[in-house]
Amino acid sequence: MNLIRPSLLLLLSIAGLARAAPDAAPAPFPDQPALREIAAAVSADELRGTITHLVGFGTRHTASDTASPTRGIGAARRWVQSRFAAISRDCGGCLQVATPSQTFTGPRLPQPTEVMDIVAVQRGTTDPQRVIVITGHLDSRVGDVMDATSDAPGANDDASGVAALMEAARVLSKHKLRATVVYAALSGEEQGLYGGKVLVDHAKVEGWQVQADLNNDIVGNSRGQDGVHDNGTVRVFSEGTKAVETPAQAGKRRYNGGELDSPSRNVARFIATLSERYVTNLRVQMVYRTDRYGRGGDQVPFLDAGIPAVRVTEAHEDYTRQHQALRTEGGIAYGDTIDGVDFPYLAQVTRLNAVTLAAMANAPQPPKGVSISGAVTPDTTVQWQAQPGVAGWRVWWRETTAPQWQHSRHVAGDATQLVLKNVVIDDWFFGVSAVSADGYESPVVFPGDPGSF
Repeated sequence: MNLIRPSLLLLLSIAGLARAAPDAAPAPFPDQPALREIAAAVSADELRGTITHLVGFGTRHTASDTASPTRGIGAARRWVQSRFAAISRDCGGCLQVATPSQTFTGPRLPQPTEVMDIVAVQRGTTDPQRVIVITGHLDSRVGDVMDATSDAPGANDDASGVAALMEAARVLSKHKLRATVVYAALSGEEQGLYGGKVLVDHAKVEGWQVQADLNNDIVGNSRGQDGVHDNGTVRVFSEGTKAVETPAQAGKRRYNGGELDSPSRNVARFIATLSERYVTNLRVQMVYRTDRYGRGGDQVPFLDAGIPAVRVTEAHEDYTRQHQALRTEGGIAYGDTIDGVDFPYLAQVTRLNAVTLAAMANAPQPPKGVSISGAVTPDTTVQWQAQPGVAGWRVWWRETTAPQWQHSRHVAGDATQLVLKNVVIDDWFFGVSAVSADGYESPVVFPGDPGSF
């Protein structure tokens, strides 16, 4: 016999100050013309110009020449800094450029080496201490990670990510955003994820309340070594449980759930939803891992600091073009050269990043204090803390095996709880998002420690 879940015929009961939306609740992510304008403004030609310049520095190895005006990591850093300065001039000084650095030694940096990030800050208009970050790494390498002199074009790994964040800066600098957006070209990734650590430490000194990092690493190639040409898919990797989870939190999470609902995982869901609406013919493949198997990226230092972060990467990688000395063997041309970059595809990935940054910056901060109750009752009560500047809240729920949020109800901004009548707490996962007066919506927050931002 087929059973009809009560939730599919849901009757809503409200507790506290919550007021029920009509049964036909507003669709999530109401259309935002500004986001469509942002997506349309991304230029493949601009991306090509940036990567051409970066490849032209020969090598950008972290330990390469820093004095030459034409070759090495120093010349590359100065050029990126000059490009950010030019973008800032075009928007009336809307970007503040900084160059935080630290000196490191390690297994891949035997001599003390300065690792410098080039950071452009677009200050938010109304919520400037809340920060959304986009990163890519400027440094490149060949097969021998210690080789700081051989040509290492790094066109896709990771000039593509740097080009994406610089193009996002060019496009978004034309718009006013409520929260602060930081565009950061990092160094030292190939030597031990040092650039990510430099930026995390800089964020702490600056007092930034970092909501999320979108790390773009290897995002420009659409032809995989597996022979597949896929210019319509991008992978978004996200951690399942927080790197900073305590043993006590882990015990509670193992019992009640939440291993699929870290803030990073819900940022990934947020990105996937935006892709469906604002980027034509680009599907987000969510991958339930922090990174590719046995590999890493600059999102990891953010996660280690308790900051939500995801890695954005092309769908099919070509390993003959990654960490390879320039050569031809067996008819195969090895090396990360610019002819391996699909610029229309990179433009699509850049559109997704730019739209995500703008949507997240213009939405309220994610809800705090989200909790649920309702054991041994037929109803579930969802609660959250009051928050100024929020016009409404959306309470979400989904089956525990569903990858995306399935059902939602909208309540007014002065509400702090909602009773879902005949929605049994045992059978569903729940969350809450905050909505602005003009319809921008935050990522969903899962209840308790597993999901808190």
